[in-house]
Amino acid sequence: MSTRAFTAILTAVADSVATVTLHNPTRKNAIGPVMVNELLHVLEIAAADPAVRVIVITGAGDAFCAGGDFSQMPDQTMGLRSAEPSSAPNPGGAESDALPHKGDYADLLLAMTRSPKPIVARVNGPAMGGGLGLVAASHFAVAARTARLGTPEINVGLFPMMIMAVLQRLLSKRHLLEIMLLGERMDADHAVTIGLINKAVDARDLDAAVKQITDALSAKSPLIMRLGLEAFAAQADLDLETALPLLRERLAGVLATDDAREGLTAFLEKRTPVWVGK
Repeated sequence: MSTRAFTAILTAVADSVATVTLHNPTRKNAIGPVMVNELLHVLEIAAADPAVRVIVITGAGDAFCAGGDFSQMPDQTMGLRSAEPSSAPNPGGAESDALPHKGDYADLLLAMTRSPKPIVARVNGPAMGGGLGLVAASHFAVAARTARLGTPEINVGLFPMMIMAVLQRLLSKRHLLEIMLLGERMDADHAVTIGLINKAVDARDLDAAVKQITDALSAKSPLIMRLGLEAFAAQADLDLETALPLLRERLAGVLATDDAREGLTAFLEKRTPVWVGK
């Protein structure tokens, strides 16, 4: 996966998995306009790279993401929106306009939920506010038991407006209002019980737990996963009467692929399928 000169994230690809590391360690990987823009770029690059089948997002050091970077916050939209590339301090030391401006935090959440490749959040430490939004917008989330998660914005006179949109797709109204209005931090085990993350593991087992998911995903047909994720995003906000005809049409598209024919043939022949991506 060829990348540009990122300054607020680190990237690496191994075994068909692109790992994207939020890299603002002096501020516990707090997210600002530069990091948002770079994440939008790297998601586009990963989506276009046939060597990448899964994307993992994690944080440098002992934090996932502490939330919005107050040092980069103007007055509007929690500092995560800008009409032009931000001139705020950049943790990498380079000029923040090194990359064309692609969008703001709301655009990032939308891009994640519409990603044609599965995204796994590796929550290695605190995930607060904007960081929790990244967790909620991912397709999978595994956290170390030492991680704490929450939306503490209300404690400093703010409110998790954009984060609410992705959280309400995972949580009940009671749980969502509780975490937003009380601003308390929950542990990873509790986050599992309310459906915020998939799994909580001991910190020493975090990499193995993430690898178990990425290995399983990498073994699937990337074409069928893309078609499935696109259909999942397309039907997410539709009523049943609208969603079912759309999904019937999408199923016909899946059945017309060589990979679907190969998968069914391999099943009948009791062998491992060989995906061709067509």
